[in-house]
Amino acid sequence: MKELESKEIKQLPGSTTQINGIQELYQKRWFCVALLPSGKAYKQDADSPLTFLEVINRALVSWVDLITDEPIKDLAISAAQMGFSEPFIASISGESTLNYQDFDTELWMRVPCIQIRGVDVKAYPLFMLIRKKVVFTIHTSLVDKRFIRLRRYSDTIIRKIPIDASIEDKTTLLIMRIIDTNNDSNFRHLRIIEERGDDLNEALMSTKTDRTTLGPKIYELKHALITYMNALWESVDVLHTLRYGDAELITNDEKMLDMISVMIDEVKSQIGLAEHMSEVLASGLEVMQSIYNNQLQALNNRLALVMTYLTIVGTAVLVPNTLATILGNAVFDISPADLWWYIILMVGATAISTALVWWWLKKRGWLPRNPE
Repeated sequence: MKELESKEIKQLPGSTTQINGIQELYQKRWFCVALLPSGKAYKQDADSPLTFLEVINRALVSWVDLITDEPIKDLAISAAQMGFSEPFIASISGESTLNYQDFDTELWMRVPCIQIRGVDVKAYPLFMLIRKKVVFTIHTSLVDKRFIRLRRYSDTIIRKIPIDASIEDKTTLLIMRIIDTNNDSNFRHLRIIEERGDDLNEALMSTKTDRTTLGPKIYELKHALITYMNALWESVDVLHTLRYGDAELITNDEKMLDMISVMIDEVKSQIGLAEHMSEVLASGLEVMQSIYNNQLQALNNRLALVMTYLTIVGTAVLVPNTLATILGNAVFDISPADLWWYIILMVGATAISTALVWWWLKKRGWLPRNPE
């Protein structure tokens, strides 16, 4: 046991290797931190759980973490290595939509780890398998550095757990800390969506923005928000079941359970912020529709004005043309000596007809009151 306790002070999980003169950080797949009976912390990373299984059996409480590229595929094998029963493992590996299931002596839950690339929101699963004195988590390597930071400070965290507390209290405190760290990282991703929304608002204000690109951008951002809110609602479901599920492995201490209620309220407040942003995006769509309607109305007004001016021009041409056609008939004997009154008639008829049409259109309100 003294040899185990001497491993209390260790570096950040991972080792540095030299490849072609380049330093690379290699993160071990397995990690364990345990609270020993003496109150000290054991902290170790490895390529196999066999390295610390003996420590887990002796520890008061322990957290084992596994990073893998395919958590669902590796879940059954890794759970068996950690000593979980076959019926329990079968309930997880099946195609079930449940995110929480209690087997009295064993318990599993699934909470989302939200990751954002641009406006592409992914909710990767974080599986938490719990049995007496052991909390085992497995997640994908695509998730950001939230668990690397948690691994770094895990020995400090686990030493804060009271030694004289019951096993259920210790386990609950450890579960709450893991979920709370995961939630904090999920909440930070809402800022990224808000920044994208601010960029979109700037594009809406700019007159140089191609309006045909705004619709797809608003849809992508709204879809990202929906995915984000769905993931948070899954977190609320798990926390609510954890708070009121009466699992044997979870504490009955009301103060700790109230802390879970506080976590539920925090997640719901984030959902409220996301819903508010979704409403803002919906109003943005309405603004876009108003812009399109205004543009169409302005175009219609211009076309109506053009038609009005064409009517005036057509009248100015049609009246003298009609008179010329009538007077050109053989019935009217017009000689060159009649040219002076013929020109006066044509000019006068054109001016009078144009003025009458202009006055009539103005009276009807088809011409702008202020042409400028």
